[in-house]
Amino acid sequence: MFCAKMRNLVAVFCVLSYASCFQQQYFRVLPRSLRVQEGSEAVMECAVSNLAGQVQWTKDGFALGFSSVIPGYPRYTMFGERRQGVYNLRIVNVTLEDDAEYQCQVGPAQMHKVIRANASLTVISPPTSLEIVNHPHNSKLEVKEGEEVTLECQAKNAKPAAKIIWYRGNVELKGDKVSKEEVKEVESANGNPKSTRYTTVSRLHFKASSEDDYADFTCEARHEALQRDTPMRSTVQLSVLYPPGAPYIEGYAEGETVRRGQSLELVCRSRGGNPPAQLVWYKNGEQIRMAYRTSGRMSENVLSFKADASDNKARYTCEAKNIMISNTLKAEIDLTVLFSPSHVTISGPSEARVGDPVPLSCSTAPSNPAADVKWLVLGKHHKEASNRTVISPEGGWITTSNITVVVEPNRRSIVVVCHGINTQLTENVVATHTINVLYPPSAPMITGYIPGTTLAAGTVQKLSCISTGGNPLATLTWFKNDKKIHSITKTTDKSVSAEISILTNVTDNLAQYRCEATNSATEIPLFETVTLNVHFAPETVKVRVEPDELKPDVEATLFCDAASSNPPATLSWWRDGIPVQGLPMKLKKGLHGGTVSTIQLKLNITKDMNGAVYTCQAMNEALQRSVHDALALKVLFAPIFSEANSDTTVGVKNEALIITLSANANPASITYTWTKDGLPITQASYSGPSDRIIYEGNMLNMTRLSRHDAGVYTCEAVNSQGAATFNVTVSVHYPAGIKSISQNGLTNPNEDTILSCMATGNPLTAEHIRWERKNYNMHSRTITFEPRNLTSYLHIEKATREDVGNFQCIVDNGIGGETRQDIMLLVKFKPEIDNSPTLAKSASNTGQVGKLTCKCKAVPAPNFTWSKNGAKLPVNTSTKYFAEFHKVDPITYMSVLLVNDVSSSDYGNYECGVRNDLGFSTTSVKLDITSAPDQVISMTVTNVTHNSVSLKWEPGFDGGLPSWYRIRYRKIYDDSYKYEDVTPKNATTYTVSGLERNTDYVFSIMALNKIGQSKYRPDDTKTTTLTSTEASEINVVTTEYVESSDVSKSVVIYASITGAILVLVNAGLVACFVWKRRVRHLKEQAGQASKSATIEMYAPSSYNDTMTGETLSSVSEKSETYSQDDNDDRPPPPIPEVPLMPNRHMLSQTDAYLMDEQGLVIPPPLDYPPPNYAVYEGDHARTLPHPHRHKDISGHSTLGRSAGKQNYVPAPSPMPPLDGSYYNMASDRYLSYPPLIGEYLHQQQGRTPTPPQQYGAQPLPKPHLMNGGVPGGSPSHMASPPHNYGMDVSLDRQSTGGTLRRQRLDKMAVPPPDVTVLHQGNCTQHQQPLTSAPVKQPQSILKDPSRHKYGNQYGSPISSSTPQSNSSQILTVQNLTSDVPQYGTIRKENKKQNVTIDESYNKRSETHVV
Repeated sequence: MFCAKMRNLVAVFCVLSYASCFQQQYFRVLPRSLRVQEGSEAVMECAVSNLAGQVQWTKDGFALGFSSVIPGYPRYTMFGERRQGVYNLRIVNVTLEDDAEYQCQVGPAQMHKVIRANASLTVISPPTSLEIVNHPHNSKLEVKEGEEVTLECQAKNAKPAAKIIWYRGNVELKGDKVSKEEVKEVESANGNPKSTRYTTVSRLHFKASSEDDYADFTCEARHEALQRDTPMRSTVQLSVLYPPGAPYIEGYAEGETVRRGQSLELVCRSRGGNPPAQLVWYKNGEQIRMAYRTSGRMSENVLSFKADASDNKARYTCEAKNIMISNTLKAEIDLTVLFSPSHVTISGPSEARVGDPVPLSCSTAPSNPAADVKWLVLGKHHKEASNRTVISPEGGWITTSNITVVVEPNRRSIVVVCHGINTQLTENVVATHTINVLYPPSAPMITGYIPGTTLAAGTVQKLSCISTGGNPLATLTWFKNDKKIHSITKTTDKSVSAEISILTNVTDNLAQYRCEATNSATEIPLFETVTLNVHFAPETVKVRVEPDELKPDVEATLFCDAASSNPPATLSWWRDGIPVQGLPMKLKKGLHGGTVSTIQLKLNITKDMNGAVYTCQAMNEALQRSVHDALALKVLFAPIFSEANSDTTVGVKNEALIITLSANANPASITYTWTKDGLPITQASYSGPSDRIIYEGNMLNMTRLSRHDAGVYTCEAVNSQGAATFNVTVSVHYPAGIKSISQNGLTNPNEDTILSCMATGNPLTAEHIRWERKNYNMHSRTITFEPRNLTSYLHIEKATREDVGNFQCIVDNGIGGETRQDIMLLVKFKPEIDNSPTLAKSASNTGQVGKLTCKCKAVPAPNFTWSKNGAKLPVNTSTKYFAEFHKVDPITYMSVLLVNDVSSSDYGNYECGVRNDLGFSTTSVKLDITSAPDQVISMTVTNVTHNSVSLKWEPGFDGGLPSWYRIRYRKIYDDSYKYEDVTPKNATTYTVSGLERNTDYVFSIMALNKIGQSKYRPDDTKTTTLTSTEASEINVVTTEYVESSDVSKSVVIYASITGAILVLVNAGLVACFVWKRRVRHLKEQAGQASKSATIEMYAPSSYNDTMTGETLSSVSEKSETYSQDDNDDRPPPPIPEVPLMPNRHMLSQTDAYLMDEQGLVIPPPLDYPPPNYAVYEGDHARTLPHPHRHKDISGHSTLGRSAGKQNYVPAPSPMPPLDGSYYNMASDRYLSYPPLIGEYLHQQQGRTPTPPQQYGAQPLPKPHLMNGGVPGGSPSHMASPPHNYGMDVSLDRQSTGGTLRRQRLDKMAVPPPDVTVLHQGNCTQHQQPLTSAPVKQPQSILKDPSRHKYGNQYGSPISSSTPQSNSSQILTVQNLTSDVPQYGTIRKENKKQNVTIDESYNKRSETHVV
């Protein structure tokens, strides 16, 4: 109990001790209330000491959270330093909504209490605008004097409300003039009361006076958010309208005198007034000047002028007015101007005779004061004058003085002078007047023409008239027949002459020319006359005809009337340049003293005279001048069609034909109508879209001719005189066609037969029909033509099987294109079966439907039978076998055998029998499981351009599955290929594009299906691209090297000689090599018990040490050292026996070789037996014939035949190529391997084989496939070698193109897996028994429990999709590391490409054997 109390005391003591040293959290910096301007940044500080709880801010009680980034408030940020307890709140771009009460809160923690601190944020906003209502800033306000003025100023959208101050100028206005301010609330658009703003309104009231004119009234907004040095103001200027002051004139005082010509400047001014006064000057009540100028409130109009007589006693008035006064204000002055007369004027006669009194008068111009007049006559003062003074309406006075002067004899003239004198101004003006004394001239005289002389019309005749004496000299005037004419006058001191030039014409004959002389002293003119005599030709001649309307068989008279002529004109008739005799000429008196001539011509009118031109010529013999007139006869006649019109025309079907006829008629207005067979043809103006045949006038338009448009078309031409018709026969040509084609029945051999071809067309003759057939001697056959039924007959005598085939009847008449139609000539012959490779085999997996095709040619139709193993199959009578019969063409028939639910027993050879009346044929069709496709049989070039090559190929057997193709190509000297996958997949033609110009290329192809792929064809398809884009013939090169097209002849000869020498050298080397190899083979046979052997893999050559696929292909095709020609009868060297490799299976069973489509690694059969290198018979090695091996020579490894099938016997090789085949040096072949299990067990005599049922007909599971290949498929179907074979494969197998680059292999020189064409042969004579005992396999392999699951469809790389036997196989070593020998150590000896195989067992686990 005591202990318990002690513990409590200790606990209390500890708590008190902790509390004594514990400090609560508190605010080190309290938030302060802020007033910030809208749009600025606000920072509210908050710092906490001994911080333990969490800090957050609240806004009007709403918690903003503990995060520095406040959700929903993107402008709010809480920042600071937690270790220092700083939690400031920053608000950027402050708005009125941020105006609130904020609180910094620190939450509780352990023994710490909650603490809070408040601070308010007040957001102020200046006015957005300040304006005097209805008055923009710095505008003018116009009012009248005494008018009440009210100005309203608004400071808008401020917070808090702004204050408004009024100013007049710079003086603040107060008192009654300024009303009390009014504040209005402006709610925000979102309705938030915090966003409320305020508008302040203030008004100014006053009465306008003239002192307010030009005064500025300003309202200013004051607000704490506004800077004092940049106040917000709005100003309006007052313009007060009031009357101007009275005008006054400066520059002239009443009573002053001004001399004429003196310059005056009268200034009229008016002060005050708004607007300033408008000043106008008036003279005697007429406005003379309106232009005035203003300066401030003063107006001024300055009138400047020179004083003249009209200004004397003139009243000048200046008027002032503006809109504020109704009565005009005026100022006036009257001028006094002194001036002398500007001139004096003397009036009175200027001519007089001796003794005549002459009255004269002298008048002055206005003068102030009036002027005095003084006279001087012949230089003496004349005092007998009467004067008179009158007031001038222009101002001043006019003085007039009159005197009379008597003409004295012996004077030619009298000079009188008048003076006008202004005595006050002492100025004088003078005027002079001359009086001429008159005397008559002498009579005129004409010169230039001798009376009676004859002038020719058109010549120039000059006449001159002269008169002397007289005062003044005489005035001469010429007249022609009393008509005044122009003349040229020349004057001297005592005489005058007038000359005229006359271009004589018909009017001058007997014309009278008169010259008159007059002056002031003559009352009757003095004159002289002359009459001219002129010869002239007739000016015109006129031809007319009677009657006016000419028609055939009417007599007409032509009249020719010539104009007046002097002497008379001679008339004559002409037609088309040939003179025509008319009636005698008649004469009568004509104009201008001439004679008029008339002549007539009588005509009997015919229609041929229409358009004939008759000309009348009038000749003046004296002048040798003539005039002509012509008349074209217009003879009216009915239409006549031109002989140039063709009555036949030819058109082409579906083309247009236009027929145009020409007709002659008068009048030429002809109406045409067209008909066919009496039926009218539509006129163009009334035609519709469906009318093909229309006419327009003389033109017949026929569009899209048809055969039925042929016929006779009639054109009728009508005019006012009659009608005519013309017939046109239209023939329509249309393309030739074939109506029918036939044979006169089925023909027996050696009987005559006829092929007939009935044609249509226009034109159509025997030349338009021909017969063709490729590679057929048509010249020996007889061809006849029957025009009645347009049929061509081909006669074939003694028809045979060779005559069977397609004949073509070709019809072409030159219109459109030619027409062809095939007909099969049928001659009875026995069935001929198609044994092509694609039909000789069929493939189908178990459980599926097998489909075998038998195809033949026969006439008549054959019967098909199917059998197997000599037993006829129950076709169409059981559920197992069904047959379909198809007729492909007239001589080709096909039977398709369908085998339902295929089982292992259904595989094998089926016999197809075909029989008709003439014989029987059989063939064998093999049913097998599906496999990779066979190699393409052939490939050719079909077209070449500058950048592309078109290819065509013949497919091999497709393995029973849909197949597609891959093309590879390269430049002929390149080491790398490019690849392209053919599209569409089932195509047998393809164009490779993107090639270089004028470049040699080689091409090859392989076939693929989902199981695997065939080998590539050899690179024997070669061609050269063109040098330009122009089309050219195909240039296919079949040799290894392609020469340039521009190689000179000398180079060709040199190359030929060099090639011949090289061939001889190579022949010697081949013979030497063969002899040496025979010796070496004999030695190897003698030492076959040895554990190592040297086998020469590849022939030595000048090529690179790295043996690529192309190199091997070249060796197999070019090197005569390693292949035998057809004419080489020498026996091949013996095939050496290859030693056994007992340890080759002692490898890790976990290593793998095969891969399926998903890349699954599949192990090989664990109990796979060692190979037997003995030679077998059979056809299971899937290779194709070598191009150099076509001769069957017993004992040679050349192409042989056994039971109609191709076979081969491979030679062994310790180093097979990676594609599953190896190179046989004796037979020049690549062979497939490894061996079939059944074949191997059959050949092993001393060894207990694995029971065959373990390799029975169990279905192959999918994981056993490699690259989509079939079980047992050869590695030759691999798309590419494994990556660790030392090959640089830069090609994606799924791509449509690429380049396969080859590099040297460090450990082995092997060709690519898709290079060389393999060939079959028959070399059974080289078969040797296997003497070595079988080697026991490792126990771990033999007892593998999974070794039977592969069944007979073992996953080993067997080189065929069909059962194989009697073939040699070799296992492939793959996936070796760089330091592990493959089948031992590979090395070169004596610089020859020999490979030494050390078969010692290598126990490294990295080695993999299949």
